[in-house]
Amino acid sequence: MNSDTTLSEIPRPYSCFSKGKKRYIVSTAAGAGLFSSLSAQIYFPALNTLADDLNVSASLINLTVTSYMIFQGIAPMFIGDFADRTGRRPAYIICFIIYIASNIGLALQDSYAALIVLRCLQSSGISSSVALSAATVADISTKKERGSMMGFVMAGNFMGPAIGPIIGGLLAQYLGWRSIFWFLTIASGVFLLPLVMFLPETARNVVGDGSVPAQPWNRPCIQYFYRRGSSKDAASSKASDERPDSNDSDKKIEHKLQFPNPLKPLKLVCHVNSIIILLVTGVIMGGNMTVLSSITEIYTAQYGLDELEIGLCYITLGTGSIVASVVTGRLLDWNYRRMGSKRAAESTPGQTSEDQVPVEKARSMVTIPLVVLGSVTVLAFGWVLKYGEPLAAPEVLLFFVGVGQTGGFISTSTLLVDLHTSNPAAATAANNMVRSFFSAGASAAIDPMLSAMGRGWAFTLVAFILLGTIPFLLLLCGMWRQDKDPESRSEE
Repeated sequence: MNSDTTLSEIPRPYSCFSKGKKRYIVSTAAGAGLFSSLSAQIYFPALNTLADDLNVSASLINLTVTSYMIFQGIAPMFIGDFADRTGRRPAYIICFIIYIASNIGLALQDSYAALIVLRCLQSSGISSSVALSAATVADISTKKERGSMMGFVMAGNFMGPAIGPIIGGLLAQYLGWRSIFWFLTIASGVFLLPLVMFLPETARNVVGDGSVPAQPWNRPCIQYFYRRGSSKDAASSKASDERPDSNDSDKKIEHKLQFPNPLKPLKLVCHVNSIIILLVTGVIMGGNMTVLSSITEIYTAQYGLDELEIGLCYITLGTGSIVASVVTGRLLDWNYRRMGSKRAAESTPGQTSEDQVPVEKARSMVTIPLVVLGSVTVLAFGWVLKYGEPLAAPEVLLFFVGVGQTGGFISTSTLLVDLHTSNPAAATAANNMVRSFFSAGASAAIDPMLSAMGRGWAFTLVAFILLGTIPFLLLLCGMWRQDKDPESRSEE
């Protein structure tokens, strides 16, 4: 078996991993995803201070935000394919080493050129953690439980908008902007240590169903400490070393290190279903970015809030995103099980009810009402700002914007993983690239839209663009075929 092993050649489920170990793996994946969104959001309160200290214009400082988003889309294309070929553990470790080094450099730099280069490096390191987290969930879950696991992992990712601006505002105000990057350095270093010590490899083409040992260099460090501590004498130590080696030789998966192919994720998703999912996801996250990027300017002009107060206003949006992560995951699992039970009586001999469940329809049925909720609340958000309603009104709406748009994103992201379980990191990397480019375009377009159309009509246009994804989701519901792709058909 080589690195291109398909899922149909590997037995399910992950019988060698206990529920406790699965919970630890999912928690670690959620924590890794948190750093990606946190690094973007924690930076915003320090933009004006950085511009003053480095003697550059606000537009040049904003380029550091744009460049971060561009590399957020490009870097996972390399790391995603590398993780699918080589394993999740080495990809995690490489990402965090790059991330920690760039944070140290950012804390020490004194020039604009160094700032923008190191921000690109910071983004390149940590942005891939989202793709790795989704891939880890795909490794250890079935479709019936994947929604809840993806929801929990995405809750970590969407916690960044809730706490990032607050932490960044407090640090920048009381300790200076350099403290932001020292905070990220310390936090990520503390996170990396237990990851290296305890996180097992989960990639299917490396460890099979979990019973095949990973390469010696790709195993949790705690295994080596345990073996050494349990050895009473040289003879018993040698014997204990020989037995695992013999088992390893019987079960070992032939695996070669290969240079990642950044074009593979794009080739992987060149299928009509995947293209629709990427388009819908990109539009949803673009709509989300129009709201995120406009809050600071609008709230400053309309309500006279300072940076710390504006940071606190992001809590409602972040809370809605976290709620959506938990609730949407459970809804996805419930709907999949419901459709599986409904089709159980229709299943033919040798075919399980899961084989007959149209996963595109199962996921899209949850996505559509969430998109409607997100669209209607964006529409209302624009008009309450237009008419100068009290701050409580847009804040309540921001909660439901977070629920609708984040829930829709989680649902489509889960579906993409469902369709590409043999290469989940690469597929999620393609998803990340598309949503990053859509988000970058939306953040650049919203200011001219607000100036030309006003707040009410600008967000009305955003709402109708979001609603325009519903026909594509309805089309996706009817596109399930009996001759599905092998990796999707044979997963369960």
